[in-house]
Parts: sequence; C-alpha cells; structure tokens
Amino acid sequence: MYMVYWTIVDEDRHTPHQRPFDTSEMVPAMQFMEELRARQRGGEGVRFVTMCSEHPDLVGHPGVDVTGPGYNWKKRRR
Repeated sequence: MYMVYWTIVDEDRHTPHQRPFDTSEMVPAMQFMEELRARQRGGEGVRFVTMCSEHPDLVGHPGVDVTGPGYNWKKRRR
C-alpha cells in the first residue's frame, strides 16, 4: 500500500492531507505526486509532498528487533 501526504499552506494555516493507493498503484501515486508538485510550481500553497509505503504481506515487524545469541553478523572489509 502507498500513501501520499501533502500539506496545503494558506497564510498561517497548515492543513495536512493524505491519499491512499493500492500496492499495485505505484505509477498512479507518482503521477498524483507530480500533479501536486505542478500545482506547487504554479504558485499554490502545496508543500511537503511525500510518499510512504507499507507492504501488506510483510513477514516481520518493522523496525529494529533484538537478536539472539546465535546472531553473528560481521561487516566484510576489503
């Protein structure tokens, strides 16, 4: 799933907005972001245009997890 976030700035008022897109709709989400950026370039108070994704079939939990005693990762150096 994708979520596009943006803020409309009107004088001293900041109004946040969001619009969801399905996991199969990355291209439409990016096209929508470009529409928002075109409005911004045109002088409208559109700010902070960004997109975030979260996969619905994620296997693990997002973020950092505690490793067990058998975890032995080392950075390879050349």
